[in-house]
Amino acid sequence: MSSNSMSDPRRQNKILRYKAPSTDSNPTLEDPTPDYMNLLGMIFSMCGLMLKLKWCAWIAVYCSFISFANSRSSEDTKQMMSSFMLSISAVVMSYLQNPQPMSPPW
Repeated sequence: MSSNSMSDPRRQNKILRYKAPSTDSNPTLEDPTPDYMNLLGMIFSMCGLMLKLKWCAWIAVYCSFISFANSRSSEDTKQMMSSFMLSISAVVMSYLQNPQPMSPPW
């Protein structure tokens, strides 16, 4: 087994390390889902706060989780965390004003 390098069929000069394609040269590789979910979360949380609709507040929390789960680590987290905190505050405020269980919207 000491002659492992002699029986290795791979060519060392043909091995290339993978480099992820940059989004600067190809902007279609950037996924807009976190941005859309962040915007939807903020809209639903404002509807939950202003209109006192519990289901809007819960949808805002759901959208914030999706936005957080699909975001990249290189993105700025301030806007995402503010959206998440806004959606949590919408849920808390809607249940503080009316602690009854949520009724179906239909």
